[in-house]
Formats: sequence, structure tokens, C-alpha cells
Amino acid sequence: MQLPPSDLPPKIPSKPIKLFDQIRHLIRKQNKAYKTEQTYLYWIRRFILFHNKKHPKDMGELEIETFLAHLTVNQQASVSTQKTALNALVFLYKQFLGVELIDLNYRHSAIPKNIPVVFSHREAEHIISFIKEPNKLKAHLMYGAGLRVSECCRLRVKDIDFEMNTIVIRKSKGNKDRTTLLPNITINRLQQQIEFVKMLYEQDRMNGYGEVYLPNALARKYPNAASELAWQYVFPAQHLSIDPRTNIRRRHHVMERTVQRSVKDALRKSGINKKAGCHTFRHSFATRLLEGGYDIRTIQQLLGHTDVKTTEIYTHVTKQGGLGVRSPVDTL
Repeated sequence: MQLPPSDLPPKIPSKPIKLFDQIRHLIRKQNKAYKTEQTYLYWIRRFILFHNKKHPKDMGELEIETFLAHLTVNQQASVSTQKTALNALVFLYKQFLGVELIDLNYRHSAIPKNIPVVFSHREAEHIISFIKEPNKLKAHLMYGAGLRVSECCRLRVKDIDFEMNTIVIRKSKGNKDRTTLLPNITINRLQQQIEFVKMLYEQDRMNGYGEVYLPNALARKYPNAASELAWQYVFPAQHLSIDPRTNIRRRHHVMERTVQRSVKDALRKSGINKKAGCHTFRHSFATRLLEGGYDIRTIQQLLGHTDVKTTEIYTHVTKQGGLGVRSPVDTL
């Protein structure tokens, strides 16, 4: 029996009583992404466990400061990790409990965010050569279009626009939509993949299935969409699985861990000794565009970054060096 998908929001009561169900309810009411929900709950749970399962309403600024200091001193957490934990706790107190945090005083992490690891073009293609289809196609989309592995796995048939040479990424990080380019190298294989999806879809319909998951709002607005070809996943799972909230048997998309394993295996076979994975292809996409002279704002839009400062980190890893400076010894 195929395990239920792990990236679907669990069902919660319409009038939740348990603390974490109540927090989930507020997050969903604010229409935040499911990954945000998972991240917030992870840090809130760690905060509560750190203070011996004390209820958040019985704690305050002192306990928050102690926990954040613990992350820095004892866990050697990076600046971004500590900031993520803080964001979760600020949400918990200010938005969920309605408690204003006046003046938090804690030790900030001194461990900076790492500069992203990137592949050269030769390295990226060498690694991809060790990946078998259809994961090879996914790797080319991550490298050629700057997709996150989650975005790649969740692509639906209607998201691929062959006429306009674009890919639409829906409800990604920050719950935003964006468009990115469709690499020429993927077009024929994507068309073949969609033909395979059509065949699988018809087979599922003959067997009494053919539905896919839709978020609640879309499912209510378009009640028949879940059974339409346009909403089918481009990279469907091999087996049907049970939706844990509705007990409906559906065909979900391929799991991220399947793609991640194939990339890790290819990296090992390639002999390229870099601490890398699926996300390195996205970093490499941005770096190639910078090396090609594309405007930083254009790259920001293609990557879906809210703040251009996030995109600017790639200026430190271009092939020309940290700031595009040529070494004086290379002119001798």
C-alpha cells in the first residue's frame, strides 16, 4: 500500500480545540503556504519542548530570549535559522495570542549565512548525465529554469505553456505565483511526458479514479477541476495513494525525496566533491544568468525572490570571482 502523501495539509476540525490545531487554523485563515505552516509549527513545538512543555500563554519575552540564546550558544545556529525561529515565535505571540513583544533582548547569532554552492556548467551537465529519466528531465528544469525541487514535482499540465515558452509556478514560497522560462532542451521530453500523463490519466479514469489533489479554495470554486487533464501532475506518482483528510484514493505527484536521492546518487558517481543537492541547480541557474550579463531584477523575478538582496548573494559566486574582479596575476 502506498503511503499517504506527506506534503498535503492535514485535516483540522472546523472549531479546533487543541493548541496546534488552533495555530494551523489561523495560518490557513491567513492563506499562508503549507511550508510556512510546517516551519512555524516546528519552531513553536521546539520552543515548548525546550521549556518542558509549558503552555505559551504562561511564558513571554524572557522565555523567548532564553530559547533564541540557546540556539546561538548551544546549537550554533546560523543567522537565518535564528531569524526563522524568531519569526515563528513572533507569529505565535503577536498574531495568535495577541501579546505585543516590546523589547526582545537576546544574543544574536554570529554565524553568517553561507554563500551558496554552485556548479559550473560543465559540472551541472556532468552530474545530470548520471541521472535517468524522468528525473533527468526534472534536473534540467531545476538547472534550466531555476525551479525548486518542490516546484518541479508539483507542476501541472496547464502550467507548461509551449506556445509562450514559459512555465507558471503556482503558490510557491511565500504563497506567490511567478513565471519562468521553458528551456528548449526540455521541450520535446516535456511533450512526451505529458503524453504519458494523458495515457495514465485515461487508465485511472477507466479504473474509477483520475482525481488529483486541489487546495480547498480551488476545489470549492472549480468542483470538476480535480478530474480534468489540465490539473493532472506532470510528474505523477507511480502508485495511487489515500488522501489522509478525505480518504479518497488519488494519484499524487512524485515525492521530492525521490528526486533528491537520484541527484545525490548522481553527484556521488560524478566524482564532484561539493556539498550540493537539488537546490544547487537553482543556485547555478542564477549564477549562469549573472555571468551572461542579465539584469539582477530580471533574475529576481525569475527566481521569485521578494527582496533583491536575496538575489544579490549570487554576485559573490560568479565565475569571475566574488565581485567580478580579474586577478592581477592573470594579466601577467
